[in-house]
Amino acid sequence: MTPVFQTKKLTVGYRNGTGELRLFEDLDLQLVPGELICFMGPNGSGKSTLIRTLAGLQQPLSGTLPPKDEKQVAVVLTDRIQSQHMVVRELIAYGRYPYLGWDLSLSQIDKDKIGSAIDLVRIGSMLDKKINELSDGQMQMVMIARALVQDTSILLLDEPTAHLDLNNRLEIMNLLRKLAREKNKSILLATHELDLALQTADKVWLASGKELKKGIPEDLVLDGSFDEVFQFKGYDLKTGKVQHEAFRKRSVTLKGEGPVLLWTKNALERNGYSVDENSATIITIGDGDWSIENRIFRNLKGLINSLNTEHRTPNTE
Repeated sequence: MTPVFQTKKLTVGYRNGTGELRLFEDLDLQLVPGELICFMGPNGSGKSTLIRTLAGLQQPLSGTLPPKDEKQVAVVLTDRIQSQHMVVRELIAYGRYPYLGWDLSLSQIDKDKIGSAIDLVRIGSMLDKKINELSDGQMQMVMIARALVQDTSILLLDEPTAHLDLNNRLEIMNLLRKLAREKNKSILLATHELDLALQTADKVWLASGKELKKGIPEDLVLDGSFDEVFQFKGYDLKTGKVQHEAFRKRSVTLKGEGPVLLWTKNALERNGYSVDENSATIITIGDGDWSIENRIFRNLKGLINSLNTEHRTPNTE
């Protein structure tokens, strides 16, 4: 597919009195319609700097990128807008500024775009709130709405889910995925949301030194790129689980299926038990209960407490 945005030999960083601080070098990047790309990397790797450079808000050290075009590229940064009197509906309307005539009046098309963005982000209840009355999470939603109002083919976002609770993080990621798919937009966001990125991104850009590893998330998991970059401590990315120590030196066998099996295994491993197929201790998962030998438990707390009582170790005294 033909790229709508591309760079050539782009070097990103800062100039100072003694020379240059290079964060990324010789980047050949492409954004194509219909793709959601998550840009990830350790803290301080330069994610925000690259987003600002791609948005035309910061000059590259060298290389080429398209000229800044507010009708092609909309950007959402983490900078907080300070205003004592501006209300939400006014801030969102500023997104239509590149399309307004000399009299700065909103046409019906402009009003429709604004209404559509408000509905998509579901912030209709806060339109009359002053900007300085918003929480950080609410402000993020408003800034995304303002970017959508620009009606650009490219959307660049720096940590758009920061300060949001789980439901709102999911909502934003699903919204961005929907916009890429249904509106054929190119969307690039810098994020720390590893679990959400792996499940929603079409591609991942992974900061590795002064280069970017690029690919679909599953390939970057399986080839070890994520482990190399993040150096996870006690987390197995391939299984998506925290690695627990089997400190009770005791194993159990589980018989069951579905989500209950997964959560039962999680509870047992978190409490120090290993799960394998050859243990003499067999736990059978039924319809709303768990049985071990002739005892039946109606919840996992009861099962775990019983096992802990039977198999006490110095760790549990």
